[in-house]
Amino acid sequence: MRIPVPDVIPPASQLGRVHFVGVGGAALSGIARIMARQSVPVTGSDDHDTPFLPSLRELGVPLHRSYAADHLGDAETLVVTTAARETNPEVVAGLERGLRILPRSAGLKSVMEGHRVLAVAGTHGKTTTTSLLTMALRAAGADPTYAIGGVLAATGRNADAGTGDLFVAEADESDGAFLVYGPRAALVTNVDADHLDVWGSEEAYRGAFTDFVGTIEDQGLLVLCADDPGAAALAEVGRARGLEVVTVGESAACDVRLTGLELPGAEASFDVEEGGRTLGRVTLCVPGRHYALDAAGALVLGLRLGFAFEDLARGLGEFTGTGRRMERKGEAGGVRVYDSYAHHPVEIAGDLQAARAVAGEGRVVVAYQPHLVSRTRIFGTAMGEALGAADEVVVLDVYLAREDADPEVTGALVAGAVPLPPERVVFVPDLDAVPAELVSRARPGDLVLTLGAGSVTELGPRVLDLLGGAADA
Repeated sequence: MRIPVPDVIPPASQLGRVHFVGVGGAALSGIARIMARQSVPVTGSDDHDTPFLPSLRELGVPLHRSYAADHLGDAETLVVTTAARETNPEVVAGLERGLRILPRSAGLKSVMEGHRVLAVAGTHGKTTTTSLLTMALRAAGADPTYAIGGVLAATGRNADAGTGDLFVAEADESDGAFLVYGPRAALVTNVDADHLDVWGSEEAYRGAFTDFVGTIEDQGLLVLCADDPGAAALAEVGRARGLEVVTVGESAACDVRLTGLELPGAEASFDVEEGGRTLGRVTLCVPGRHYALDAAGALVLGLRLGFAFEDLARGLGEFTGTGRRMERKGEAGGVRVYDSYAHHPVEIAGDLQAARAVAGEGRVVVAYQPHLVSRTRIFGTAMGEALGAADEVVVLDVYLAREDADPEVTGALVAGAVPLPPERVVFVPDLDAVPAELVSRARPGDLVLTLGAGSVTELGPRVLDLLGGAADA
């Protein structure tokens, strides 16, 4: 459901007791954790367990495994996930009681009070880039507060309250949340049409990023990964506002350049040049060109904030990943299993390129679960075409999330667009049948990759179990 952002968003300290409806999600769980660390009384409900909830339980936050009106207790404020329905009993009770009801964007804004906000936006790579920036700043001694859409492997958490004055935030455009934060500095990774069910058209979607640049504080900083045309187009917008605009990428036209990019196996390394001078070399423990570009953007933002190259580069090198972003799940029977959140054609292509580098001489066997009926309707053919970079493809049915099913839009639409011989592509609508299908197609030396933003993430450990192994600890 869409909840309007109030004209005035009080700081978290003035919200009273806060109850989170859908607390298990990546965004709400992070906000709840930061509030709890800021001594705000917090409770929450969700209808299923998620990887984000252990970090709340360790703080003693009361959590409910269902939705019911009496879970609100004496709450004065509700923070509600966009996935909640208007019939949710906690939402209904909150409206009846006249409680303050905030969308996640306003909830996040409430905990930013007193911080210099660094917002990371873009169609793809937000979570990874926010994570890389957090790691770089931590290595430089900044100890920022951070809120990320995935679990940062180095800390085991998706959010925490630091002791410094910086707040690193993943700024999500899907529902316009990124227009609320008013950052001191922003980084845009790319702009590529998505979430058209919300924005209505590609023009409106791109216009939202122009509006986002308009929310940056006066005389603030805008870093753009300008190899992407959509991000590069924002440079003129930022300069017209009087912002400091810095472009980064492999292009010779960029202010800061990546050169000498090498992608050996599960790593990536590159030199960083500015003004014809080499600043140094960065080596990452994650594969793929897109991760190198993300890291370069994070590095440039840190440099412009005054931190040393060596410290920032060390932090980037210590980044071992974020949950669901090319995350290694384990190996058994000579088969490596990875999981990733990619659900857009561009993300699929990027992760398959990285998977190919990691697989070496082995094949890439993919299980892909389309996410949202609306996205599959628009991008289903392009999803299938991107999956053609794999050797074997298993397509699941559409993960519905906040939408209702449409019999005309299923995983078969995606499977039918995969440009591989028919025997190498199969549509398996039964989630429980997918692990056995993957195992039947994989052989020693191969890499199995589960892709998608939904329940497909559950399959990696089941594949390992069938292969006779266990997930990595």
